[in-house]
This record gives sequence, C-alpha cells and structure tokens, in this order.
Amino acid sequence: MIQAIVYTSNTGSTERYAKLLGHETDLPAYSLEEAKKTLKCGTEIIYLGWIMAGGIQGYADAVRRFEIPMVCAVGMEPAGKQQREVREKNNIPAEVELFTLQGGYLPHKLRGVHKLMMLMITSTAGKALAEKIDRTPEEDDLLELMEHGGSRVSVENLSAPLAWCRQNLGGAEHE
Repeated sequence: MIQAIVYTSNTGSTERYAKLLGHETDLPAYSLEEAKKTLKCGTEIIYLGWIMAGGIQGYADAVRRFEIPMVCAVGMEPAGKQQREVREKNNIPAEVELFTLQGGYLPHKLRGVHKLMMLMITSTAGKALAEKIDRTPEEDDLLELMEHGGSRVSVENLSAPLAWCRQNLGGAEHE
C-alpha cells in the first residue's frame, strides 16, 4: 500500500505539486532527503521529480530505496508531453504509471549551471518557437513561459494523477 509522496524539487514547482497531491490523497509529502530519514527501504511511494535534459531528478536514487508504482515528472512542457522520451531516458518500467506535468519557469530561483543551461535552452527554443508561424495555443503558452517566466502549477493539472490515485490507493483513509 502506498504510504507517502516523495519529491525532488529545484524551484518549488514539484514541491507544490507533491503537497497538492498529498492534500488531495491524505498522504504525507516528503522531500527525498526527508524520506531517506523517515521511510523504511522498500516502502511504496508516489515519486515526483523535476525534469532536466529528459532526466527525472532524484528518480534513480528513489527507485533504489522505494517501491514506486507511479511517477510524476514536472517540466516546462504541457501535461502529457514527452512521456515516451521521459520513460525511456529514466528506464521507467512499463508497469509503472507515468504522468508528465507542466510546472513552470522561474529564472530568478535558478542558480549556477542550471541557470546557464536554461538561459541557453530558452533562448534557442524560444527563438525557434517565436519564429514558428502556425503555433498552437499550447505553444503560445510555452513561449510566454520562456519569455516571461511563471508557474502553471494547479490542482487541475493533477486530474490524471488524482484519477489514478483514486483507483489505486487502498484503505478507507484514501477513499
């Protein structure tokens, strides 16, 4: 039975999603560092991590310690994008449910190499997106995020993971 939500966050978007999910499911939410001290190895958890270059930060460490039936990967792309790539890059087994969620871009919270990487990515990807003639509304939103920063974290974006939780969490406290 799933006992907790564990997350790794960089600028706070993933932490916000973890706490929202925890509130909606009555599960405690721990940072990965807290979980290592609090939860026993082998505990079943839901894992949330932020995406950097397709990698879910903290996932490799979490999967060595815990049983993980569901993963939420948080990035700049709209929810549901990049699932195949993220699953492959992180070696997430097919039986593990994977959701990708749009977090945000908060450049003022980035430091060091992460700040430099994101400046390069947003300038090149943002330029290509800005020059695209037939942008979709999702692409317009992504361009706005790249150019001005912001957060897209919301409980509405958790609808698919919450539906999975409602079907898979055992015990009366989760009904």
